[in-house]
Amino acid sequence: MPKNILTLFLSLFLSITAFSQEKFTLSGIISDGSNKETLIGVSVFIEETKTGTVTNEYGFYSITLPKGDYTVSISYVGYQNSSEKISLTQNIKKNFLLSESSKVLDEVVIIDNKKRIDIRKPEMSVNKLTIQEIKEMPVIFGEVDIIKSILTLPGVTNAGEGQSGFNVRGGGADQNLVLLDEATIYNSSHLFGLFSVFNPDAIKDLKLYKGGIPARYGGRLSSILDIYQKEGNKNDFHMNGGIGLISSRILAEGPIVKDKGSFVVAGRASYAHLFLKLVDNPNLAYFYDLNTKLSYSLNEKNNIYLSGYFGRDVFQLNDSFVNTYGNSVLNFRWNHLFSDKLFSNLSMIYSDYYYGLKLDIIGFNWDSGIKNYNIKYDLKHYISDKFKLTYGIQSHYYDFNPGRIEPTRPDSGINADQLDKKYALENSIYIDAEHQITKNLTLSYGLRGSSFLRLGQQTLNTYANNQPVTFNENFQIYESADPIGTVSYGKNQTIAKFDNLEPRLAVSYALNDDQSIKASYNRMTQYLHLISNTQSPTPLDVWAPSDQYLKPQLLDQVAVGYFQNFKDDEYSLETETFYKTIKNRVDYIDGANLIANEAIERVVLNGNSRAYGLEVLFRKNTGQFKGWLSYTLSRTEQQVEGRTPLETGINNGDWYKTGFDKTHNLSLVGNYKLNEKWRFGANFIFQTGQPVTFPDGQYEYEGITVPNFSSRNENNLPSYHRLDVSATLTPRKNKGRKWQAEWVFGIYNIYNRMNAASITFRQNQETASNEAIRLSIFGFVPSATYNIKF
Repeated sequence: MPKNILTLFLSLFLSITAFSQEKFTLSGIISDGSNKETLIGVSVFIEETKTGTVTNEYGFYSITLPKGDYTVSISYVGYQNSSEKISLTQNIKKNFLLSESSKVLDEVVIIDNKKRIDIRKPEMSVNKLTIQEIKEMPVIFGEVDIIKSILTLPGVTNAGEGQSGFNVRGGGADQNLVLLDEATIYNSSHLFGLFSVFNPDAIKDLKLYKGGIPARYGGRLSSILDIYQKEGNKNDFHMNGGIGLISSRILAEGPIVKDKGSFVVAGRASYAHLFLKLVDNPNLAYFYDLNTKLSYSLNEKNNIYLSGYFGRDVFQLNDSFVNTYGNSVLNFRWNHLFSDKLFSNLSMIYSDYYYGLKLDIIGFNWDSGIKNYNIKYDLKHYISDKFKLTYGIQSHYYDFNPGRIEPTRPDSGINADQLDKKYALENSIYIDAEHQITKNLTLSYGLRGSSFLRLGQQTLNTYANNQPVTFNENFQIYESADPIGTVSYGKNQTIAKFDNLEPRLAVSYALNDDQSIKASYNRMTQYLHLISNTQSPTPLDVWAPSDQYLKPQLLDQVAVGYFQNFKDDEYSLETETFYKTIKNRVDYIDGANLIANEAIERVVLNGNSRAYGLEVLFRKNTGQFKGWLSYTLSRTEQQVEGRTPLETGINNGDWYKTGFDKTHNLSLVGNYKLNEKWRFGANFIFQTGQPVTFPDGQYEYEGITVPNFSSRNENNLPSYHRLDVSATLTPRKNKGRKWQAEWVFGIYNIYNRMNAASITFRQNQETASNEAIRLSIFGFVPSATYNIKF
């Protein structure tokens, strides 16, 4: 079926081009003039036709127009605009070099052109933050953090302070696809969520898709966080870095062959644990990571890239408990330009997430992880100024290691054991079209076909009535079923197979140059499941593939929005309302044991979830003061009904709030540039407290006090709020000095709000009365960071 649809689309655009008038193509690469770094998302605007395009992930643009004379305006936020007269009487290849802007007036002009295209573009539920915006935001310990920054955007929250991962429109953290140079990052956090794995010095561009997701993306339900690393300076060698209170970083970049090839190497490491040794504290908690990238231009039509990332976290308690985890990725890419209208990219990607435990007190080592081998081939076809196609194929091979135990000493009484490894193959084919129907109406439509094979070699349990979870009618509880037998599968035998079609559609109708209405629909399929009963990822979480019991999760999402620019684009407003449903979202029976559970199907039940809400983003884009206000009003619920009339389901089969539900989510972000030396920033965050299940009573049984719990997630933690501030001092550079420095001072949670990360209940030993204990992680936290560039 997907193959037939691809043929239909190809026939469509061939017929379109066959009957068109004489046209020519303007194409090329747009780069930073100072270092030849290609720029993503640069606007190429044709004044006479009021049409345009943007550069792709590799800085390439192409636009086809009727024969004639045109004014081409090139604009990009933070750079001076460039305008040039072009006589298009033949195909022209024209590269542009942009210079960084130092004048506010230039920035206003740049944003004007960029926003004019965005109003008409059928792209919604997408948020972009520049690295400069991220670096100007106050953060804990002075560490610039991409994940913490996107939490200020509408529809994005996390499970709480000090928690890793992020949640988008009520989805779980496992429903986000995080890509670094197209490679999957399975855990995006260092130190259990205090920092992200992304070194901001090495990042060039990022984009967050929350809905209306193009067909080239798949495998997750809630969002796509697409991040690209810098390519390196092709002109000169440079270094920059920073020294903070608990970590430092350094980056080096320069040409391999001037104007043809470049490299970038960046490293970070924390060192707060070294201070613990000064007071004879044996505990440790630290991280380190390394970013690398090589790029080389073979000729005008061929470029190759080799990029990688390696990171590790280590957490140790008293030499008896050591936890190590982290990501490793490697990606080789080849860009080829078939013609001035057809751009291709071939990627071969390796991703590895490792997590391990060493428990000397018990006498064993535990390690597990997931490996992913991915090959993908994407093509971008710029057929005309009104019609563009993107299409390609992808293949993922998964190697799951649920866990291996090895004894560390002979007297431990533990035998070496390897839980059965799991394997899977996911293939997909897609096609996306962007079609300008009229001056005001533009469509984006596409289709993704995916196939998932759960492969042997493994021995699986069989159960009576094919139900690994049974219902005890006497106690009205769910219990793990006892296996009645096993079935073995050989290498590469198919255990389960799934096929799905995932249509995508987005439409934009421009009311005028400053206002538009947009709508989108997308279906997504997720074949991987994160086995966890916490609200955010932890190093011990285990990924599992879909099989005959863990069914693929299926999402349908619709969104409608209104977009407007004010006062020559000095201000902008984005409002969206969304509704999405998910089938086969798993939840766990009471008392579920997830660690080292080789038969996870015995503790999970399939259910449904839904989320709906309203998002508002109001921005001030220009001037000395810039910033934004974002607000989300939403509800996220889950339902697990009984499989028979006698079963109660979870929460009596009623809808209940998920752990990611945040009714109100408000963020205020502001940055003020006083002069060339001083810049100030502030963030205010308010969120409804995380849903939790509290006891609503107790009873005594044989002298033991037993708490009685309310319905699942019926209660909430207290509301979360805090205010962060920062000040950046950039001393005036001396004429003979080759380096530039800056100081960044910050205060996280300036009014010392003790936000509750959790609340536990206990009986006071002296008074015998019950009491609630609030756990708070951070209060008032000052910071200072020294950054240097040379």
